[in-house]
Amino acid sequence: MKFTPWALAAVAAIGLVQSAAAQAPYPTKPVRIVVPYAPGGAVDVVTRKVAQKLTEQMGQSFYIENKAGATGSIGTQLVARATPDGYTLLANDNTYSILPYVFKELPWNHANAFTPITVSVFTPVLVAVPAASPFKTLGELLAHAKAHPEGLNYGTGGQGSAPHFATEAFQLAAGVKLSHIPYKGAGEAMLGLVGGQIDLLLVSTPSAVSQIKSGKIRALAVSGDKRLEAHPDIPTFAEAGLPGFGVVNWSGLAAPAGTPADIVARLNGEVKKALASPDMQEFIASMSAQPGGIEPAAFSALIKDETARWAPVAEKAAIERQ
Repeated sequence: MKFTPWALAAVAAIGLVQSAAAQAPYPTKPVRIVVPYAPGGAVDVVTRKVAQKLTEQMGQSFYIENKAGATGSIGTQLVARATPDGYTLLANDNTYSILPYVFKELPWNHANAFTPITVSVFTPVLVAVPAASPFKTLGELLAHAKAHPEGLNYGTGGQGSAPHFATEAFQLAAGVKLSHIPYKGAGEAMLGLVGGQIDLLLVSTPSAVSQIKSGKIRALAVSGDKRLEAHPDIPTFAEAGLPGFGVVNWSGLAAPAGTPADIVARLNGEVKKALASPDMQEFIASMSAQPGGIEPAAFSALIKDETARWAPVAEKAAIERQ
């Protein structure tokens, strides 16, 4: 078979176009980030800020798609089944590590379905009471709880939610028994606390700082190894007499398993760059959070360790799988 010069030129041109397309730097089109929760929560707010910075830095739109439901598993499953090309990402958080204890069976492989990219922020957890609460210190609250088992109640965003697990861990560390009041969401639980319908709430700092500043709630202790810069009057759990409790929330980004390593590395580097920017630093400080930016391998180890950590909590608290 003979080729004319015109045909040879056409073939060469096609090859050049294909080569250029193959070598085009990621991303070449908009990137979807699935947030497996409703808009307005801490994970959603943080992810939107990160997406805005990635859009500015990488020249393509990083946009949010909220797919809430079933403790985050609906949106998570969507990403697990997505093409691993870097154009569908998951905004995951510490809730991911409790999912094996919430559901009898997951429609994806919990250990291997995702390639972690990095943590965006680490957020301490507060134990808070209504402004009118008689308890001024954690010690006073725990003394009452020990003297009156199940006499105090706590709220969460629902059965099997991350705050539910965190409060069960809190009870185990403190040796107390509280009554659980599950709400339809974290926002409703906070309203219950502000209104005095519940006695206490374990909540991440982004969801509580405005209520603390306005004087509607009072924080008795905060997780982490140091006090919050914005609220130096709040002692750490260790300082308040409960060194055995150290739950710290986190949120970050992950990609479907099989996503090319160079894309994962690029995203990791770009998130680190975003976290180092002055406006992002200010944003993180306003939430009394800490910037992430850890390597993918470290993030993977964090998820594995936390997943193992919640097993005895689920067992001792007799949390029934759905």
